[in-house]
Amino acid sequence: MRLLKQLVVVFAVLAALAGALMVFTYDVIKIDWVVFMEIQDSYGSQEQPLPVPAQSVPVDGAAYLPGAGAPTNPVPADEVSTTRGAELYAIHCQMCHGENGQGTGTISAFLIKKKPADLTSDVVQNKSDGSLFLAITNGIFNPDNSLFPDVEFSGQMPPLNENLTVRERWDVVNFIRTLKTTEGQ
Repeated sequence: MRLLKQLVVVFAVLAALAGALMVFTYDVIKIDWVVFMEIQDSYGSQEQPLPVPAQSVPVDGAAYLPGAGAPTNPVPADEVSTTRGAELYAIHCQMCHGENGQGTGTISAFLIKKKPADLTSDVVQNKSDGSLFLAITNGIFNPDNSLFPDVEFSGQMPPLNENLTVRERWDVVNFIRTLKTTEGQ
């Protein structure tokens, strides 16, 4: 009889502990735990990302050095690069700039105030490869038209540095260079 009473007490204590554990497990009583994701710096959607930490280098290596001017194109404009650039252009750029780069993509009809740039124009084609690379990397947000003062539009383009690797951005630049020659065809 004494053994039976001890078993009942042990099972009652275990049931009480299990019940208390389940109350917290199934969020009947919520406890706000400190999570490191809550206390770190972050930015919300549609906000500008935070600047990169000082002395840090991206996984791909440095694409360019800030403040050192436009980078030089390290990728030769051969058939492999321009073909790959054409494929990437069709995926990431064609919807706004159009199939032949004249700014007549399917989305451009909905962009009333800020039309996509005509990539075949002399203004764009006379820019250095590094300038085009930086525009693809950082995007263009120019409400006061100070970036391209000789262009009629103020321009707005999202940055594609998270969509395209450094090599892919240079391939797109090499493809953009071929658009001038296909303009008259």
